[in-house]
Amino acid sequence: MTREHVLISARTLAQRLDAGERPTILDVRWQLDEPDGRAAYERGHIPGAVYVSLEDELSDHAVAGQGRHPLPSGRSVEAAARRWGVRAETPVVVYDDWNRAGSARAWWVLTAAGIADVRILDGGLAAWTAAGGALETGVATPEPGDVTVAHDDLYFGARRALTAEQAAGVPLLDARAPERFRGEVEPIDPVAGHIPGARNLPSTSVLAADGTFLSDTQLVQLAGDDAVGAYCGSGITASVVVAALAAAGRDIALYPGSWSQWCTDPTRPVERG
Repeated sequence: MTREHVLISARTLAQRLDAGERPTILDVRWQLDEPDGRAAYERGHIPGAVYVSLEDELSDHAVAGQGRHPLPSGRSVEAAARRWGVRAETPVVVYDDWNRAGSARAWWVLTAAGIADVRILDGGLAAWTAAGGALETGVATPEPGDVTVAHDDLYFGARRALTAEQAAGVPLLDARAPERFRGEVEPIDPVAGHIPGARNLPSTSVLAADGTFLSDTQLVQLAGDDAVGAYCGSGITASVVVAALAAAGRDIALYPGSWSQWCTDPTRPVERG
C-alpha cells in the first residue's frame, strides 16, 4: 500500500470534483471532549458530504468487554454505508476537523470491512478551506448506496487487529499523550499507565503543523523497525498511527480494545514511567 492509496490532498479532491467525479464524501467530526460532531457538520461541510457518527455508526457500544469503542459488525457497517450513499466501485473520501482521529477511524473500519477504495483527506477540513474549497450548510441527503462488505467480524477482517492476548509481549506503539503513557494522569480510564514494553508515539506526532501527514521517511523513522501494532485509549487515535504507517508502506495491526480494555483486567501487567 502506498501513500496515494491511503491519502488524498485537498487539491486533488477539488480537481476530481471539478472534473465531474463524484466520490462519496464522509464527514467524521469527533473529538474527545465533543464526540457528537453533527452540529459542526451542519454549520459547514464539504459540498455533498454526509455526516457519520463515530460513536453510533463506527462503534458498537452494545458489545461488552472490548473497550470504550468496540468495533461494529460488518453488517452494521454495510447498512450504515448504504445510508451514506456508498456505492460499489465508487471511491470514498473521509475527513474530520481534529487531528485525523475521526477520519482514520472511518478509514480503518471501512477498509477492515472490505471497502477497499477509501482515502483520508490529508490535512482534514482545514486543508480544504485553505485550498479555497467551498462549504455548504445543512444536511446532505444522498441516494441510498449498494455497497456490500466482505467481512462481518472486523476483528478478523481485511485489516490486521490484535486481541488483548496477542497484544501482550509484542512491540507496540502507544498513541496517547506522553503524560497518559507515563501514567502521570488518566482522565478517562480507571487505571493509569501503559502496556509493558510499549513505546510512546503520540498520534499528533505523525502530523505536520498544518495537520497533514509527515513524509514517508519521517514516519518510518518515528515508528522504528520493530512495531507490530498500535493502541491508544480506545482504538481511535491509534488508527491515525496505523493509517500514517500504511501511507508509508508499513502494515501494522490495530489493538481495537486498547488501554480501555487492557486495564479492566487486574491480572494484566501495568507499566508506568
